Amino acid sequence: MESLINYFENIPSLHRSLILIGGISFFWVLEGAIPLVRFNYGKWKHALPNLFFTFTTVIINFALAFLLLKTSDWVSANQFGVINWIALPLWAYILLGVMLLDFFGAYLAHYTEHKVKPLWMVHLVHHTDHNVDTTTANRHHPLESLVRFGFTLFGVLVVGAPIGIVMLYQSLSLISTQFNHANIKLPRKLDDLLSWVIVSPDMHKVHHHYVLPYTDSNYGNIFSIWDRMFGTFMKLDRDAIVYGVDTFPDELENGNLKSLLKQPFHTYRNPTTLVED
Repeated sequence: MESLINYFENIPSLHRSLILIGGISFFWVLEGAIPLVRFNYGKWKHALPNLFFTFTTVIINFALAFLLLKTSDWVSANQFGVINWIALPLWAYILLGVMLLDFFGAYLAHYTEHKVKPLWMVHLVHHTDHNVDTTTANRHHPLESLVRFGFTLFGVLVVGAPIGIVMLYQSLSLISTQFNHANIKLPRKLDDLLSWVIVSPDMHKVHHHYVLPYTDSNYGNIFSIWDRMFGTFMKLDRDAIVYGVDTFPDELENGNLKSLLKQPFHTYRNPTTLVED
């Protein structure tokens, strides 16, 4: 366990890049072998705007990484935060740290984005993908990347996570979101079994169903405990799921990069009519 933390404390940028690229590549290939849905789309054409948003997410997180480092160094030096106030063996210290960062950086951030209207408009870019696959994982408007970074930074402070746990969490979070967005068909019993511990593909796909209340469910990213604990866990047969958002039904527009960049700046006139600010 100590060697694991030591590795992530000093993880090279090249290794982090390989986790990102390797994860997308692995699940991209797996989608061809065991697809959940046989989309009638150009896979590369669909991927381009999603990969653009992946790139902007990486740039924003890289530019602000010094804040994570300074915060984690401060909490470690001052023994501040939840995991520093409890006597725990190393394995439990790491596990609790990752779980709590998953709560603040993923579940709480995601839940808040659905409940606060301006943040929901920013988060829409992620939900208006009509062909959810592994490239959808980091389809986040740059404004959302900033919001999520803020929640993660707050989590590091409250949890008291050292940089090794922060880097471990971010690596697991990346692989997890690529996995649970991937257009792959696992055996139903296996997927259901996984969903008792981690967020499985079928579990997360419910969140991408185009209408409420399913859109407002299954907010987790790594661990499914948060949805089960806070009553936001829902099930829907995977064959019944339709991706997208009912108020943004235009698939061509939702695949256009220029339109997606402008999407957060729409407001509702009524449930079916939209106007730009």
